[in-house]
Amino acid sequence: MSEDWNTKYGPRRVRRDPPTLDEAIFAAVGITDDQEAQADIAASLMGLPYEEVLAEVKKLGRASARVATTRVIAGEQGAQRSVVVERRTVRRFATRTGT
Repeated sequence: MSEDWNTKYGPRRVRRDPPTLDEAIFAAVGITDDQEAQADIAASLMGLPYEEVLAEVKKLGRASARVATTRVIAGEQGAQRSVVVERRTVRRFATRTGT
C-alpha cells in the first residue's frame, strides 16, 4: 500500500501498513479491560472477523494472567507508601582564564 504524489522536489511516496494483530490487541488492552471490547476494537482496526480476533485476545489474556505480578512497597505496620524520586540539576559556572 503506497501512495505517490509529485512535489516541487520530485515524486514522493509514503508507505502505509496496517497494524499487526498483536499491535491492534496491545492498543485495545490499553483502552479497556473487557476482553470482548478489546476484540471488537482490534477487529475494527484490522478488518478481521470478530471471532478470530476474540480467540487471539483470550490466548493473550491467559498468557499475561500467568505472568502478571504486583509489587507494593509496604512501610511501617504494613501501610502502603509512595516513593517519589526527584533529581536536582546543579548549575556550575566555570570561569574563563584569558591568554
